[in-house]
Parts: sequence; structure tokens; C-alpha cells
Amino acid sequence: MRTLLLFALVAALLLGTGMFQSWNLALTILNMGLVSAIMALGVNLQWGFAGLFNVGVMGFVGIGGLAAVLISMQPVPEAWDAGGAGLVMAMLIGLATIAAAVFVTRSMPKGRLKALAMIGVLVVGFFIYKSVFGPARDAVEAVSPATTGYLGGLGLPIALSWPVGGLLAAGAAWVIGKTALGLRSDYLAIATLGIAEIVIAVMKNEDWLARGVKNVIGLPRPVPYEIDLQNDPAFVERAAGFGMDATTASTVYVKIEYALMFSAVLIAILILAQLALRSPWGRMMRAIRDNETAARAMGKDVTARHLQIFVLGSAICGIAGAMMTTLDGQLTPSSYQPLRYTFLIWVMVIVGGSGNNLGAVLGGFLIWFLWVQVEPLGNEVMQLITAGMEDGSALKAHLLESAAHMRLLTMGVILLLVLRFAPRGLLPEK
Repeated sequence: MRTLLLFALVAALLLGTGMFQSWNLALTILNMGLVSAIMALGVNLQWGFAGLFNVGVMGFVGIGGLAAVLISMQPVPEAWDAGGAGLVMAMLIGLATIAAAVFVTRSMPKGRLKALAMIGVLVVGFFIYKSVFGPARDAVEAVSPATTGYLGGLGLPIALSWPVGGLLAAGAAWVIGKTALGLRSDYLAIATLGIAEIVIAVMKNEDWLARGVKNVIGLPRPVPYEIDLQNDPAFVERAAGFGMDATTASTVYVKIEYALMFSAVLIAILILAQLALRSPWGRMMRAIRDNETAARAMGKDVTARHLQIFVLGSAICGIAGAMMTTLDGQLTPSSYQPLRYTFLIWVMVIVGGSGNNLGAVLGGFLIWFLWVQVEPLGNEVMQLITAGMEDGSALKAHLLESAAHMRLLTMGVILLLVLRFAPRGLLPEK
């Protein structure tokens, strides 16, 4: 009953937004709430199931967004002709260098000679890689830098980027997990946050990959364009039948289609997460979370299981990142900030209920709704409070300027209240 009431409250908030503000706004909140709920499920899988403190969510979301560009945008033939082969060769040299270093590490006996050999392989490989990569990168970025300056993508339907984003994020998580999961929880948090910043820095600075801070705009869409619907006489007639003009109806129609697609993905991931939670595998993960020493004594490979669930949770975040970029229609690496794409997701998990999949979904919807609505409501409250104050008053100016910080204040207050009165979240783990 508590679960039903809380989800009914979220539904009422969305319906109230549609009736008293606009249905476009309500659907916008709904769509980003669906994406946020998927991100929260990924974090809940890692923290709620296994106790892994991953604060690098932003990096995996960014990798998912990059996948949307690499899959859906058309390739740039001139860039490929200028330096595509060189970039591919550089990537192969980099992989060969890593493979050679691993071979040296495994084949030679321990000692100073082994360390020197591995360092020598890495240094030589790095300079060879750099000599091939640098000229190829410069050649690609010099091709119409104002409009392209990158290799482009594969020109495939953008919906394919959703699973691809999950696979790329999973691959990155495997590499990170092999090196970082042996760390204590607080050091793991620092490592994952630093690695996420490195991922975003690469996206910002490597123009050949996705134009860096110049952004990639005009991504293909899995739904119709509003202008096409507005030029369709049949659609205009149907809109008139609902008492709506074609412009508003087309926007609402597109957002409803996005909502249906995102809902299907969320429901599928939620069902799989629930099945996993109730399976022997889920019970094993929670046993590891609660007492690693006892789990090891029972013969469980704790590190391998941690790596497994770290990869799975990161893959879900990658899927959500690709969906979010699809919804935005553009990739803007400078917009990836830890506050929005890591710590806000953690607030969703904590408020909703760590270890409870439905709680993570509830937190995703509720916290995103408040994140969107608090700032304009705070501005109206400040306008009301300062209405009787004299114009030019320093206090009035200060209060009006402080309205912009209502989001941060509200998130902090909500988190403190939940930790004080419901430390296990609104929907606690059973």
C-alpha cells in the first residue's frame, strides 16, 4: 500500500503539472524522470545489491551519450580520407603495446629486469603510438572544423546506440573494475570519480572523436519531427478534434512517443533487476554486501562478483546516457557535471530506498520532479516575500538572487530529512 501511495503521489504531481502549468512541461519531466530512474537502477544495482560506492556515474553516462553520436551520425568521408586510417592504426598500436606489456608481465620472472622490460615496452609503444596518432588527428580535425572536424558515425538508427552505449560503458567498467575494485570503499569512490572526470575530459578535448566542446547537434531521432507532423493534414485534423493547435499537438505527440519507448526500456530493466534480486545470485550479492569475510569463507569469489555487478550497473547507466542524448538531440560534453549526473542520482537512490528497485525508480521520478520545479517555485516565493520591500533594498536584491540556489538547498534539506526520519529510504529494502 505504501508503494502504491507513493507512486500515486508522483503521478498526481505530474498530472497537476499538466493541468496547472502545461502538458509539454509534464511530459518533459516524465521523460527525463524515466531516464533518471534507469540511472538510479544502475547505481542501486551496484550499491544496493553489492555495496560498491561508485561516484563515477557521470563517466558512464557520458560514454553512453558518445555512443549515440558514433552510431547515428553520418560518417565524414573527407575526414576518413584525411586521417581515418592513421587513427585506426594508432589504436591498433596502442592495443598491441598493452598486449605486449601484459605478455612481458606474465612470462618473465619477478625482478628488476621484468620491471625494466615492461617500462621499456610501454615507453617505446607510447612514442610509436604518438607519432602515428598526432598527424592523423590533426588531419581529421582540419577538415571543415566549423561544421565537422571529426570522423562522424556509422549512420545507423539511433535506437541501436542504446544497447551499444551499454556495451561501451560495460567495457570501460571492466577495465576500471580490474584496477580499482581491490580498493577500500572510500578509495574506490575517489578512483571512480577521478576516472569519470578523465572520460569527460577526453570527450571535451578529442575533437576527432565527437567535436569536443564544439558539440554534435542534429542527431537523428527515433520519432517524427514536429514540423513533419504539422505539415500532415491528417494529423492537423486529429489535433483539431482534440481541441489543440497543430504546434502544441505535435510536441505532445513526440514526447508521448519518447515516453512510451523509455517506459518499455525501464520496465524491461526493472523486471530483470527484480528477477536478479530474488534469485540465488541476488541473495549471494547481498550476502557479500553484508559480510565479505563470511562470503569468502563460504567459497565465494568476492572480487569477481564485485566486478560482475560493477559492469552490469555501469552498462545500465550507459544505456540511460544514450537515451538521454537521443532525447536532447545533441551531445554537449561540457554539460556533464558531477552534481547532475552523479550526486543527484545518488540522492535518488538514497531517498527512494537503497536495495529496493522500486525505491530507486520512485526516487528517480520524485527527485527529478523537485529538481525541475523547485527553482521556478522558489523564485515565485521570493517574489512574494519581497513584494512589500523597498526597491533597491540590499536585502531584497539578496533574496531574489538567492532563488537560483533553491535547488541545492532543497536537495540538501530533503536528504537530511530522509536520513533523519527514514534512513533506509521511502521504500526500504525488504
